[in-house]
Amino acid sequence: MTVQPFSSDFDLTLDEAMEELVSAEDFLEFFGVPFDQTVVHINRLHIMQRYHDYLIKAGELEEHDDDARAAIYRQLLARAYQDFVESDALTEKVFKVFKRGEPQTTFVPIEQLLG
Repeated sequence: MTVQPFSSDFDLTLDEAMEELVSAEDFLEFFGVPFDQTVVHINRLHIMQRYHDYLIKAGELEEHDDDARAAIYRQLLARAYQDFVESDALTEKVFKVFKRGEPQTTFVPIEQLLG
């Protein structure tokens, strides 16, 4: 799928145009964020989750027009992508599985089990 960067000259609204995006590459191309395919291939889920996290932290953006929202979305997506250019998934710990600490061990005396 070839994706054109967003422009307010589109016949669709920003939300309508975004409904067609299915991959990390689609989002990056749509928002005009230059990217290295290798970085995206290795970290696509992490980039998109970080982008989602940044959007949540940005709060309500619906009050802005499409051009302003597209600029904010572009900036947050570029930031999410850059996080994984400069770092890696283990360091960034985007997903819960990476946030867990070391395995916990608990000692239970045999007397407690039998009594």
